[in-house]
Amino acid sequence: MIAGLKAGLANFRRAQHDRQLKQVRGSVDALLVSYPKSGRTWLRYLLSIYFAQVFDLGLAPDLRTTFQVVPNYDLDATRGLPAAEGTVQHDCPLVAASHRDWDPDLFAGKPTIFLIRDPRDVLVSSYFHQTRHKHRFDGELPDFIDDADYGVGSIGAFHNRWLDGLRGQRHIVISYEELSADTDATVRRVLGFLDMPVDEAALEHAIRQARFDKMRKKEKSEGIPGHSYDRSDADASRVRRGKVSGYLDYLGPRELERIDAILDRVLGDPARRAYATSGYRIARSSAAA
Repeated sequence: MIAGLKAGLANFRRAQHDRQLKQVRGSVDALLVSYPKSGRTWLRYLLSIYFAQVFDLGLAPDLRTTFQVVPNYDLDATRGLPAAEGTVQHDCPLVAASHRDWDPDLFAGKPTIFLIRDPRDVLVSSYFHQTRHKHRFDGELPDFIDDADYGVGSIGAFHNRWLDGLRGQRHIVISYEELSADTDATVRRVLGFLDMPVDEAALEHAIRQARFDKMRKKEKSEGIPGHSYDRSDADASRVRRGKVSGYLDYLGPRELERIDAILDRVLGDPARRAYATSGYRIARSSAAA
């Protein structure tokens, strides 16, 4: 009874929020979208440093103030669109970030930077996020693979819905792996998508300032707004490891086969093609299943 009332209240508040968000969505120039734990914090932070310098915002963004330049696509006063009101006044493009599921009423027609990552790395990172940071899951990693809310099927379904929704509208797909292998070239693609000329000095500065080791130190000392967690626990951090193919340190052959089998059942063609940019291809085909 009580749980039902709480769920109903949460749904009412979300609907009310979304009605208000639709009224201001016209102020957003582009979206930065990803499934959680795909590297969005890094790309957001890098872009906020670049924009702050190019548009002379009078701000040297850190992990707390990055939202004033590249806010969340919501109405939170600290991390959402209201936090970036000063930035808009400087003619800086308003790029808003979201982890939300595809909703045509909120997202259709918006140029979208869609960030994807090898789902096996996403799964492992999400496991530590849900167990050590959010404390929403208390099982072992092999159990997490099949979890209805956070498991690999949920990851694949999210990408299916978004990539189906983005058909026919302007978007770019980039991978965390591309961003890691050649940060300069990948960010140039993003800036080109945003129709922004490249300021060489500002780009070099942003890449240098957003290095993973620097971000990790900043998170440990400053934290991130809206998140309360043990910053001394490396596995609870938002900026945790950032290692490409780090899943190999946690998943064995049986787990990897299970992941392949689930994604083989779940993924549509657009998501399969997008995953290939991250280096992930399903080891078996559904025809052979």
